[in-house]
Amino acid sequence: MSMRSFTFLGTGTSVGVPMIGCDCKVCTSDNPRNHRFRCAGLIKLPNGNILIDTPPELRLQLLRAKVGAIHSVLFTHYHADHLHGLDDLRPIQHLLGQPVPLYCAEDVEDRIRSAFSYAFDSVKPGKSKTYVPKLSFERIKTSPINVLGELVTPVPLVHGHFDVLGFRIKAMAYCTDVNHIPETSMELLQGLDILILDALRDKPHPAHFNLEQALEVIKLLKPKQAYLTHLCHDMDHDEVESRLPKGVNLAYDGFSFEF
Repeated sequence: MSMRSFTFLGTGTSVGVPMIGCDCKVCTSDNPRNHRFRCAGLIKLPNGNILIDTPPELRLQLLRAKVGAIHSVLFTHYHADHLHGLDDLRPIQHLLGQPVPLYCAEDVEDRIRSAFSYAFDSVKPGKSKTYVPKLSFERIKTSPINVLGELVTPVPLVHGHFDVLGFRIKAMAYCTDVNHIPETSMELLQGLDILILDALRDKPHPAHFNLEQALEVIKLLKPKQAYLTHLCHDMDHDEVESRLPKGVNLAYDGFSFEF
């Protein structure tokens, strides 16, 4: 059986860790697991690489992970920390010989067309569009989709006042930026080997699970292994790890697993 792998390209909250202007013990830590780019994931499949989200550090993330090409992109939602590195995909279109396929909900496509309008403007005679991203859209609704020969199941989630998507491939699911999982989506997350879940901090937050809430969800879903992501600077890696139950770990930038 061909193996699939997942790599955490980034595990940090919207401002990253260290946070600008902060001298707390995590932001000044020399533990590399406390240094977190904004959230993104890379899924390596037999037929190519799927990127989840395009955060502002995307170029640095892909270089650090030695990623040669991206064959498709899945978007969870359109917030800046998950979207605004999209222009870094410009070299990818040349590697693929075609526009980069973006799989997203309608509201994400609308935001991309607005935020990156230069990629979709008409070209004036004599002008070149060589240096703008070439993108194609594939609409995600509620049904499973085929991406690079793999069945990907969208998992609707609630992120404060926003609807976002998690994604399930086989027995692995990625659910970041969430503070409520509808019952119908809990059904989609049954029988997991690996669950990746938002756990921003210890204190409650109006748009993210805190650690206690994330652990309650994990207790209900009973995955064989859970990794916590979208971590803010309140979360010292070693300290939080020391109090997590068996089968639950903090994710960190660069960590990979097979599934």
